[in-house]
Amino acid sequence: MTDGSSPEGAGPEHCCGDLGTRQSPMPFDGQNLATDNVSVIEGETATISCRVKNNDDSVIQLLNPNRQTIYFREVRPLKDSRFQLVNFSDNELRVSLSNVSLSDEGRYVCQLYTDPPQEAYADIAVLVPPGNPIIESREDVVSEGNETELTCTAMGSKPAASIRWMKGEEELTGETTVEETYDRMFTVTSRVRFSVTKEDDGVPVDCIIDHPAVKDLLAQRHLEVLYKPEVKIVVTYPDGLTREGDNLDLTCIAEGKPHPHQINWLRVDDDVPPHAVVTGSDLYIENLNKSYNGTYRCVASNAVGEAYDDYILYVYDAPTTIPTPTTNPVNTQDSRASDGAPQKIDHAVIGGVVAVVMFAILCALIVLGRYFARHKGTYFTHEAKGADDAADADTAIINAEGGHNNSDEKKEYYI
Repeated sequence: MTDGSSPEGAGPEHCCGDLGTRQSPMPFDGQNLATDNVSVIEGETATISCRVKNNDDSVIQLLNPNRQTIYFREVRPLKDSRFQLVNFSDNELRVSLSNVSLSDEGRYVCQLYTDPPQEAYADIAVLVPPGNPIIESREDVVSEGNETELTCTAMGSKPAASIRWMKGEEELTGETTVEETYDRMFTVTSRVRFSVTKEDDGVPVDCIIDHPAVKDLLAQRHLEVLYKPEVKIVVTYPDGLTREGDNLDLTCIAEGKPHPHQINWLRVDDDVPPHAVVTGSDLYIENLNKSYNGTYRCVASNAVGEAYDDYILYVYDAPTTIPTPTTNPVNTQDSRASDGAPQKIDHAVIGGVVAVVMFAILCALIVLGRYFARHKGTYFTHEAKGADDAADADTAIINAEGGHNNSDEKKEYYI
């Protein structure tokens, strides 16, 4: 026969097939016959095992969903060569089915010829993985603050796949629809909507497919977000305070997507000084004075919008220089003295003056000492009373009255 069954009355399929249809299956619990359901991926191999406990030499056979005998003991009446005997014993009949297709799906029957006959059922479920998912965006480019929509489709799977969304490390919730197509196949579509910011530019969005027949199946799309410029003013010169007479050099740094196509400098509530020079993103003002005080603004714009940054200019007084000393270095003062700053004292000069004064005092003391040493006083003795009238010393002695005899009357006069 073309269907692979045995001729009538000549094989076990004819003799026992009707027997299986007339007998009601016995409850699974407490049976001596057991089997298992099988899930297999399309194109792979399924194995069906009919197991018997405490077999008393009863015959085991395996039937396909159409009740055709695949194996009667170790004999294969069915002409489908994809079925192969893996093991046959008193306690087990194990058969493999290679290159499984959807048409092989169904309930297979293990029969044990006992009194009464027993049956056990093995359901083969064929899994069909979906094709590569397709992810699409409503728009290729989206501006910050706007909403975008992404769609992911997983086609031709069995059972229906499930779809998850990830934006970077954040999980998103999508809306899923399932459509059943021909031959119990499914197409699943999921849509997700969310608003974007400039931080989302370049962030990957993953459409992840979950299905028992496949792992690590996903589609990915990177977001492209347009955003208005970010603006920052940098002082190139000077490094410190801006003082009268100094020059000022400002640079405007602007980044955006797309890149800013226009950068303008302006002075808030006033005009930019007439001699200020604007070169691209740079503003240069020379010879500052206090009339230039104010807020200077850099404005950058692109197709998304514009943004600005401000720089507040305050011009301080020019620093006062210390004049060169001319006549009296000791009286030289810092130019900040008028502002209450302490005076600077030249200690070397003061030391020199003190040394000169001390030297003068010492010299005066020496002169006075020598003078007093030479002029201790003038006195006259009694013997000298005739000395002024004597022509010589001998005469002076002779003229002296009483010589040394009147020594008790000698008197001294101190001038």
